[in-house]
Amino acid sequence: MELLDWIVIALFCVALVGIIVWVVRQKQDDSKDYFLGGRDATWIAIGASIFASNIGSEHLIGLAGAGASSGMAMAHWEIQGWMILLLGWVFVPFYSRSMVYTMPEFLERRYNPQSRTILSLISLISYVLTKVAVTVYAGGLVFQQVFGIETLWGIDFFWIAAIGLVIITALYTIFGGMKSVLYTSVLQTPILLLGSIVILVLGLRELGGWDEMMRICGSVTVNDYGDSMTSLIRSNSDPNFPWLGALIGSSIIGFWYWCTDQYIVQRVLSGKNQKEARRGTIFGAYLKLLPVFLFLIPGMIAFALHQKSLAVGGEGFLPLLAGGAHNADAAFPTLVAKLLPAGIKGVVVCGILAALMSSLASLFNSSSMLFTIDFYKRFRPQTSEKKLVVIGQVATVVIVLLGILWIPIMRSVGDVLYAYLQDVQSVLAPGIAAAFLLGICWKRASAKGGMWGLLTGMIIGLTRLGAKVYYSTVGIAAGDSLFKYLFYDLNWLFFCGWMFLFCLVVVIVVSYCTEAPSTDKIKGLVFGTSTPEQLAETRASWNKWDIVHTCIILAITVAFYWYFW
Repeated sequence: MELLDWIVIALFCVALVGIIVWVVRQKQDDSKDYFLGGRDATWIAIGASIFASNIGSEHLIGLAGAGASSGMAMAHWEIQGWMILLLGWVFVPFYSRSMVYTMPEFLERRYNPQSRTILSLISLISYVLTKVAVTVYAGGLVFQQVFGIETLWGIDFFWIAAIGLVIITALYTIFGGMKSVLYTSVLQTPILLLGSIVILVLGLRELGGWDEMMRICGSVTVNDYGDSMTSLIRSNSDPNFPWLGALIGSSIIGFWYWCTDQYIVQRVLSGKNQKEARRGTIFGAYLKLLPVFLFLIPGMIAFALHQKSLAVGGEGFLPLLAGGAHNADAAFPTLVAKLLPAGIKGVVVCGILAALMSSLASLFNSSSMLFTIDFYKRFRPQTSEKKLVVIGQVATVVIVLLGILWIPIMRSVGDVLYAYLQDVQSVLAPGIAAAFLLGICWKRASAKGGMWGLLTGMIIGLTRLGAKVYYSTVGIAAGDSLFKYLFYDLNWLFFCGWMFLFCLVVVIVVSYCTEAPSTDKIKGLVFGTSTPEQLAETRASWNKWDIVHTCIILAITVAFYWYFW
């Protein structure tokens, strides 16, 4: 890092502080102002916030690392702009009509209070133990590698970077609420995009172009069935990414994440109306087409540079692990450290900082909202709006402290936990996805049906995670059994698909065995129950240009699958 880089970073920080000061001075007297930005966000802020919230450590380290180790396999999860369109076109009208603050609150409206409690608990625990922890842990690692500092003032720089990232982000989230998340995203998104595009262009120039990357990566096989790193659709016998499992599993996980998870949907709930919310999802869907090229492809470029260096007798491009293999997770930081000139490196570091901060800020705001609205306000409904804002700020502080306390554990088991992150999401998603899908599409889905679908998903998911830990420890001494095959040996993507199907069956069977919901309870919350006024409001919220842009996004997605098939 040179002086020019530090100047660029300082200018970014000044701009960020300016936005935060402006936001803090805005009126935030009630919980709607604090948690949903007053529900007056425009499509630009919504779309930018969806994208910036999504781009975190799982992209800077995980996705680039996946590109450097397994090639195009993880692209199924990143070319999901079409799933954000599903949020905008299908779910936004129902969420908007319900006027809820949180997704658990929506489930209470559709099903019962028990469903709300179950989803709130699952969401809060998973946010603190996976999303917050992984983002903070990876943030410390990224900045330690990019800055090239091992210790500062006698302290491991990892701790300074990780805790500093948490504290800075927490401060503006606590005082600024949802508006600070939305409007800092408008600054952070273009900087993140610019920095990542620079990495892509300079990486391809250093390597020798796109064709050279495809040649090197295409010559490396990833399984015994002839598939290479450039293969998106792989043999159904592939142990990690069978094509059918990848298509089904990524769709289930994507549906849960993009259409039902508080972390993402909260950005849409902040829209001033259905029109702005839907157009925000269309803008976000355009942006979501980019991560494959901004993070996964650079990971493949780093791998190709490593292979090219070894072929001419060099020491390789990527740092090596203790066993001698290349460190795939260091792909993105290594590209930043080795390829970028002074000044540009500062821009990219700002982009990395922006990605981590926006992701953390969204997590803090969503977590504090879940606690305040779904727990505190439910048990103390007479609490004043100003006090709810204070409770939300205190909840953010507690979540920040939990995140910091979790860092030492993350650092000791970080590689294991990071490897299981997608696996964790694959067992979280099916039960929640089944409850929401049938809740909105099927009028007969009963309160107990939805509740038992959620419970079933939670029990099966915890059993799968427990089995993963147990059999990973015991190993071959465990022997073979049906339980071991189902909950450990079965490919995680196929398990996700079968689990989703099982949860759907549970919701359907229990619904037919219990009392159907009344017409008044589900009015406007399920297909076929909307009033003529509600339908007219939704129809007035879109025009031909919304359809045109939707078709363009779908066409790009199809073209991507065709090219990498």
